[in-house]
Amino acid sequence: MSDVPKTHPRYLSLTLRDTIVAGVQQGITSIHGLIAHGRGEAFDYLIGEATQPFAIEAIHAAAAMLRLAEHPVISVNGNVAALAPEALIELGQVLNAPLEVNIFHTETGREQKIREYLLKHGASDVLMPTTEAQLSFIDSNRKFVHPEGIFKADVVFVPLEDGDRCEALRKMGKDVVTVDLNPMSRTAKQASITIVDNVVRALPLLCEKIPELSSSDATTQGILKRYSNEAVLHEALQHISRSGNGNQRKREAEPR
Repeated sequence: MSDVPKTHPRYLSLTLRDTIVAGVQQGITSIHGLIAHGRGEAFDYLIGEATQPFAIEAIHAAAAMLRLAEHPVISVNGNVAALAPEALIELGQVLNAPLEVNIFHTETGREQKIREYLLKHGASDVLMPTTEAQLSFIDSNRKFVHPEGIFKADVVFVPLEDGDRCEALRKMGKDVVTVDLNPMSRTAKQASITIVDNVVRALPLLCEKIPELSSSDATTQGILKRYSNEAVLHEALQHISRSGNGNQRKREAEPR
């Protein structure tokens, strides 16, 4: 880790950047994941590096959907494994749902390294992709899944998702809950529920909310019925627009 002082105004963001770099060095995160993280970091800056009300609304809906699911599964890629292994494991325990490794770039041994990393952090078991079950509507390596995991799932939690697979999962009739800092991405638009927030902030809040809900309670079902992913994404974009205009006015007011 670098020697970023805790007094630095963007200390948390910079330490997360270090975490992703460490993930690459450990063989967990793909080098391509650095680019994806940088893109997300830019959007996090635009939303104020804080969990906004539109994210809270989506978290509540996501908690309801996952609580009502018959067979929820948590999909894990290299970036989210590096950033939030403990929170992923806690979510699996709260839902009694398996973690399943699913990645786009399959450098030699990276899938197994992710599994070992999660086990090291306390996961009881981690499902791996197989050739026994394949998703339809997708040609990349991400089509390979576990028959008792993503293939069987009715709801898949896929933080930091790839747009192609999100679309494929939806075409197969599965609900998708995602965490995506970019409200304009294909994943954000195609998912059933999109939490526009940083995964390290969203996951603990999701873990807190799920135990508050009952799988047979009308209130839980009501949360889902009232939820509109399109409205939430629109609200996120409006927030980013207001933030950008505010920063522009601030720059214009600064002495030259």
